[in-house]
Amino acid sequence: MSIKTIVVLIIAILLTIIFMQNLDKVQFTVLFSTMYISKITMMLIVGVATFILGYLVGRPGRSKYNHTSYDEDEDDRPKPRTLSDEDRDYID
Repeated sequence: MSIKTIVVLIIAILLTIIFMQNLDKVQFTVLFSTMYISKITMMLIVGVATFILGYLVGRPGRSKYNHTSYDEDEDDRPKPRTLSDEDRDYID
């Protein structure tokens, strides 16, 4: 077995234990409504919502800027002189 498989199995076992310990129903108040729902269901809802939000925020999308035109504009700018005249004379 690879290390990756072992780590996945350990995480799955730990999540199963956590879920089995949280089967009792609890009271949740959302805005003005009160509902009774099991902890495992709420944990599942929060986990799925977090996954979806993370995917939407982290997915690669279209770039907002045209980088090629930005690079072309950079070439038109005068390059800063990095050497003083004395240094240029010394090199020559």
